[in-house]
Amino acid sequence: MRMKKEKVNLLNSPANIKTYKDKNVIIEACLKMSKTIQQLALISRSEFFMPNLGSLIMGLAWGVNPPIDFIQLIILMLLSFSIINLSSAIGAQSNTISDYELDSKDPRKKELVKALDGFGYNRIRMVLITEFIATFTLVAVFSYIKMNPIFLLLWITGISLGCLYSAQPLRIKSKSWLAPVTLILVLAVLPVLFAYLTFTIELKPAFLVALAGLGLTVYGVIIPTETRDYFGDKAMNIKTMTVRLGLAKASLLSIMLLGVGGMLIGAAFFNTFSQSKYPLLNLLLSVIAIADLKVLQKLRKLHALSSKYENSNSQKSLEQEIVDFSADNPKWIILVTQTYSLISIIMLVSKFI
Repeated sequence: MRMKKEKVNLLNSPANIKTYKDKNVIIEACLKMSKTIQQLALISRSEFFMPNLGSLIMGLAWGVNPPIDFIQLIILMLLSFSIINLSSAIGAQSNTISDYELDSKDPRKKELVKALDGFGYNRIRMVLITEFIATFTLVAVFSYIKMNPIFLLLWITGISLGCLYSAQPLRIKSKSWLAPVTLILVLAVLPVLFAYLTFTIELKPAFLVALAGLGLTVYGVIIPTETRDYFGDKAMNIKTMTVRLGLAKASLLSIMLLGVGGMLIGAAFFNTFSQSKYPLLNLLLSVIAIADLKVLQKLRKLHALSSKYENSNSQKSLEQEIVDFSADNPKWIILVTQTYSLISIIMLVSKFI
């Protein structure tokens, strides 16, 4: 009994109580930090990490030629990828702030709005300023190392278009014909070109064909995202390409762009593999065809739903079905872009064996 009392007294001693309080403070601080990181990741659209990696891989695969120093290769890859990712985060954060009013009225964006509210406007602005300074410094160093100002020009162009996409007064996303060009440049052409020029200044015809195909493909698979936002954008009088064309025509355009883009990329890889030591690698291009056909099936279904909606006097049930179906579009984007990344990796490896 006496031992039990001594044990209780020991547990309730000031030193132990202080230790417990310190542990609780540490745990609370860790939980708060974890929540803050999650909020920042959501605001920064962390789902773009894989497409950004795909841009690096594609630019690397087309631009690198042996022999090359391994250490130099790693350093250039890390610098290039850091610049691409930080620039993507800056654009995403800027657009999240600019679209706050619109997103707050969209129940599908409630988590994004909640994350911005929780993280705080002043804090996200400080993050933006810090990221901008850090990225500008990296690009300046990168340009100095490569002795080529083109990297600074590409970065300024990309970051300006990315931030102005949703920001006033330009709000490029509401300019129906300018918005697609901006998306193609920011999401496909500029990051891949940046990565490519990291390793070579020679613009090979096959690479340019592949880049054109990627641009068409990227916008082709982004149109369903505009379809998902169609009803909210139309209500807010935001004239996106999809709002301007209408659902059926926009989904048909999506099918055409993905089809043509896929063929251009396939042709570029075919030409390159045919002239390499391993022409049988052309057999692997069937993977691109399979991935594109799978996504094209989804797009055809979206077109059918869109046509049915337009012929049904805007039936509400169809409206929700279109929104729900097109909400799966990120999976289609990943399927197409990562397939291209896979073939790019195979092409890169084939150059060194």
